[in-house]
Amino acid sequence: MFTGIIQAVATIKSVNDHDSIRTFEIEFPEGFCKDLTIGASIAVDGVCLTVTEMLSETVVKFDVILQSLLITTLGEHEVGGQVNVERAAKDGAEIGGHPLSGHVDFRTAIVEVSELEGNCRVRFDLPESWRKYIFPKGYIAINGASLTVSEVNKEKGYFEVWLIPETRRMTTFEEKTTGHKVNIEIERGTQVVVDTIQHTLEDSLGKLYPLLERLLEEKGIDLQALTTSKLALLQSEKKKD
Repeated sequence: MFTGIIQAVATIKSVNDHDSIRTFEIEFPEGFCKDLTIGASIAVDGVCLTVTEMLSETVVKFDVILQSLLITTLGEHEVGGQVNVERAAKDGAEIGGHPLSGHVDFRTAIVEVSELEGNCRVRFDLPESWRKYIFPKGYIAINGASLTVSEVNKEKGYFEVWLIPETRRMTTFEEKTTGHKVNIEIERGTQVVVDTIQHTLEDSLGKLYPLLERLLEEKGIDLQALTTSKLALLQSEKKKD
């Protein structure tokens, strides 16, 4: 498990493709790899990778399978590129962001970056198949960083987050511009609740479920929004505690 708090920025030293596997050698800052062992997990741009070899006190080797390359941005990284990294959380660790699995759901593109008084607003494309899980004030992980969604427009298909100076300083977001792709992991609890409610309604209503969706749509009511509004309120209250 990871916390979504980026601990460092690391540099890709080499990339080697073989037998549908991509092997990375990544160089970490001094001290980051202390007590790291083969088999340990590190989130690299939000993707949980397993240490396969310790090449030195700062350089580590990882193997990435084809499926991960297809879903994430790891298939696009080149030598010299920088990535956000976080070591797996230890028992009892403080969860500064929100719990992450390191299993990326999809990748998406930045569509707009704007500056306002030292803060940065970033807008991302939101694929239709994932829109029901993302809502204002909800958690989301972008390239491994736990962030809060500030705005969602499901009709136009985008969501936005704000980056404070500290987040920009500690991550690779500062170098991201329009067109860059990022890894997204949705908040797992949200997905479970939304899917459970939807499946329950489908099982209970059967053939009437599509009719209910159309009726609500005619009246301008988003059924998915109804199922997630309570989640947004609960998460908002949790942040206040």
